[in-house]
Amino acid sequence: MTQLIERLRAIVGDAGLLTGAQDIAPHAVDWRKRYSGEPLAVVKPASTEEVAAVVKLCAETSTAVVPQGGNTGLCGGATPLSLEDAGRFGPGGAQIVLKLSRLNRVRAVDAVNNTITVEAGCVLANVQQAASEAGRLFPLSLAAEGSCEIGGNLSTNAGGTAVLRYGNARDLVLGLEVVLPDGQIWDGLRGLRKDNTGYDLKQLFVGAEGTLGIITAAVLKLYPQPRARATALVALADPGSALQLLSRVQGACGDRLTGFELMSAACLALVAKHFPATRMPLAQAHAQYVLLELSDTASAESLDASMEAALSEASESGLVLDAAVAASEAQAEALWALRENIPEAQVHEGKQIKHDVSVPISRIAEYITATDAALQRAFPGVRMLTFGHLGDGNLHYNIAPPEGDDEDAFIAGAGKVSRVVHDCVARFDGSISAEHGLGQYKRGEILRYKSPLEMDLMRRIKAALDPQGIMNPGKVL
Repeated sequence: MTQLIERLRAIVGDAGLLTGAQDIAPHAVDWRKRYSGEPLAVVKPASTEEVAAVVKLCAETSTAVVPQGGNTGLCGGATPLSLEDAGRFGPGGAQIVLKLSRLNRVRAVDAVNNTITVEAGCVLANVQQAASEAGRLFPLSLAAEGSCEIGGNLSTNAGGTAVLRYGNARDLVLGLEVVLPDGQIWDGLRGLRKDNTGYDLKQLFVGAEGTLGIITAAVLKLYPQPRARATALVALADPGSALQLLSRVQGACGDRLTGFELMSAACLALVAKHFPATRMPLAQAHAQYVLLELSDTASAESLDASMEAALSEASESGLVLDAAVAASEAQAEALWALRENIPEAQVHEGKQIKHDVSVPISRIAEYITATDAALQRAFPGVRMLTFGHLGDGNLHYNIAPPEGDDEDAFIAGAGKVSRVVHDCVARFDGSISAEHGLGQYKRGEILRYKSPLEMDLMRRIKAALDPQGIMNPGKVL
């Protein structure tokens, strides 16, 4: 192992290598502190060529490679394996964490072609800022955007709050640069919207969680910078009413509808409880809320008029029970803070069993009703904390134990709770992972819900590109 360490040092230098236990520790555990591993070292290359040299050495020595960006993932996909799992899933030898944060350059911005070329270690917020400085919008937006990195966003096919209008990370990629498991560099950095010359290779690596290769750079789509936005918090009787409102607003406003976030009363109650300075904009509590946002390159007056017309019609029909429309940018930010503070409020409240699922948009109301009922039958008194991106069918369906119950005992039974949630997802033709990936957390669970043929095809692709099994073993498959 000493020889391997010295050969790695020769590639990346002292600044690019961490071998001390204290230095390695933050990179060996996931964000939720659910998984931890025992890597030999953390290697931090400063260029694509250094990444390629490191991977080539790892292929030569049968060393597993765990790519890591901002380490904000929620399923253990960027976390090294325990020694036991390393023996089960990996090539059986050492493993390293390949930290990509030093690859953080914006290589080019082409405002005419509406593209930006960035390296994998660029923090998402910095990509957004670089686009803004060119008068353009990069629309991917996540709660962790101040620390997550674009390579990780692409590797997990991140979603976020603007998928309704702009799509997932997969939809924002035009080209990739990838280091393959044998150390070769595939240069697919093309800013083309039309390229009909065979298999779309870049899409193999988006959402693959680093199991097929390492994304080192990407050409991403940009859009015109919106000149105005209109934001409102709307109170509704139930999720079915939210679906009706979604249909009405889409019909009236078209693709100006950028965000449509569903939040239950229980979620906002937690925000009020754990963020006491928060001002709730509506006088009375209601069962469900939607945070909706329109954005456009048109004037603010035009957008405000569209929002007012859509909500007035829905209110007159009895669909909207109450609404608060932001009159300033500060008020819009305050409304978004209600949504964005839900995960942190959940942390303060205690332990919960979390799920990231999707179902067809038209069936979301049925899914919530059926799953709530099934859970109450199986686990009386549990509290459902449901919120998510209604406009694209993605729910964060989280369950807290009954008030006063032992949290640890509840969490110990997470498998049984998740089985109810995921079986209902399958019943409604959905997915058990909408935007967080599979990682270590769901690699076994997915076997229940994907067909044997699908799993076999995925394994064949993995074997074709990574025959040694060194790329992020024990994740996804």
